Amino acid sequence: MDAASLLLGLLVGALLATAVTLGVVAVVRRRAPQPDGLEPVHESLDHLHRLLAGIERDRATAHGELREQVGTVGQTSALLRQETAALVTALRTPHVRGRWGEVQLRRLVEVAGLLEHADFVQQPSSVNDLGAGVRPDLVVTLADGKHVVVDAKVPFAGWIEAVQATDETVRVARVAEHARQLRAHVEALAARRYPTAFDPAAPFTVLFVPSDGFLTTALEAEPGLLEHAFGRDVVIATPSTLLALLRTVAYSWRTERLARDAGAVLEVGRLLHTRLGTLSGHLTKLGAALGSAVGRFNDTVGSYERSVLTTARRFDDLGVSATPVPTPAPVSAQVRELHPAPDPELRTG
Repeated sequence: MDAASLLLGLLVGALLATAVTLGVVAVVRRRAPQPDGLEPVHESLDHLHRLLAGIERDRATAHGELREQVGTVGQTSALLRQETAALVTALRTPHVRGRWGEVQLRRLVEVAGLLEHADFVQQPSSVNDLGAGVRPDLVVTLADGKHVVVDAKVPFAGWIEAVQATDETVRVARVAEHARQLRAHVEALAARRYPTAFDPAAPFTVLFVPSDGFLTTALEAEPGLLEHAFGRDVVIATPSTLLALLRTVAYSWRTERLARDAGAVLEVGRLLHTRLGTLSGHLTKLGAALGSAVGRFNDTVGSYERSVLTTARRFDDLGVSATPVPTPAPVSAQVRELHPAPDPELRTG
C-alpha cells in the first residue's frame, strides 16, 4: 500500500474515532434531561456520522478497484516479459532472423511499387564466376536491364545481447561484438561475388539491415564500417535508404514504360495515317469512276432518244402499239468531291 492510501486510512480512522466519541457523549446526554437547545447539535452529529460512513464505503470501493487494477498491471507486465523473452529467443535463431529480414525486405518492395517477376525476383539461384552457387534474397531489375543484388541475412545476436546488458562494460563489449559480426558478414558477401552471377549487374551488393538501430549501434564501435564496406563493393542499407533506392528504381520503370507506350502510340498513328491516305485515294478513284459512269449513262440516254425513240414513236402514231415507249430520264446528280475539313483552330481564330 502506498503513502497516500496510508494517510487516507489514518484520517478516516481518526474521524471515525471522533464520531464514536461524540456519539457516546450524545447517548449519555440523551439519557439525562437536557434542554431543547442541543437538538441541532445531535442532528449535526448524526449527519457527520452518515458522512463518515459514506466516506468509508467509498474508500473501501476505491481500494478494491485499485487492488484489481494493480493485479491487472502485474499480469500484463508478466505476459509482456514472457512475450519479450520469447521474441528474443526466436531472434537468436539464425533462420528466424533471416526470415524477419526477408519479410521486411518484401514490405519495402511492395511500398516502393515494384512489380514481382517484372521489376524484381525473390531468391533466384545462379552461379558466380568461380562456379559456386549463390542465392540472394532479392534481385532488382533496373530499367536498362541491369540488376542490383540485395542480401538480408544480417547477424545481430551481439546487438540483442548489448540491448539486454545492464552493465556498461558488458554493453560496450557486446556492441563491439555486433560490429565485428557485421564486418565479417560484409566480407562474406564480398566473397560470394553476387554481381558476376547476375550479369549484367551493378558492381556492388546491397546488404540490407532490417533496422536503423543495428547499423547505428555498429557504427558506435566501428565508425569506418561504411567506408570498409564500400571498399569491398558492399553497400549497407537500412529500411529508409533502401526504400529511397527502390522508389528511384520504380520511378525509372514508370518513365521507361511511358516512353515505350509513347513510341507505340506514335507507331500506331503513323500506320493509321498511311491507311487513311490509301483509303482517301480509293474514295477519289471511286468518285471519279461514278462521275464517269453518270456521264456515260447520260450520253447513252441522249443517243437512245435521238436514234431509237424517234423511230419507235412512229409505231405509236400508226397505232401499232397500245402503250407508248417510256422515255428514260437522264441522271442529274453530281458526285461529291473529297475535300479535307478546315482546321477548327483556324476557324475559331
